[in-house]
Amino acid sequence: MSNLQELRFLVESLLMKKDEGPQKLSDLFGKIEQKKAPAHEWQDLALRIISDLGVPNFKRGSVFKICKDNTKEKVERAYNDTKELCKSGEKWKYFFKVIADSDSNIEHKIKST
Repeated sequence: MSNLQELRFLVESLLMKKDEGPQKLSDLFGKIEQKKAPAHEWQDLALRIISDLGVPNFKRGSVFKICKDNTKEKVERAYNDTKELCKSGEKWKYFFKVIADSDSNIEHKIKST
C-alpha cells in the first residue's frame, strides 16, 4: 500500500507543478533560434520574390538562378512589372514569362543591329 500512496503523491505533485518559465536570462536567449542572413544581395532578392509571389517549392531554385544570373535592375523590373500587371492568378508564372520576354527582347535587339 505504501508504494501505491507514493505513486499517487508523485502523480499529484507532477500535475500541480507550475511552469515557472526560464529561471535565468541565459535560458531565455538560449532558446532563441537565429536565422542566417543571406550571403549575397541576389539571395535576399530571390527570397523576397519567393515570398511575395508565392513561388511553390519546386520552382524556388529557378528564382535563385534568375537572380544570380541576371542584373539586379533587370530582375527588379520584371518583379515590379509582375506586381503591377498581374492582379489575379499565379503571379510567379507571370514573373517567369516577363523574365523570359525580357531575354528574348534583348536578343532581338542585338540581332537587329
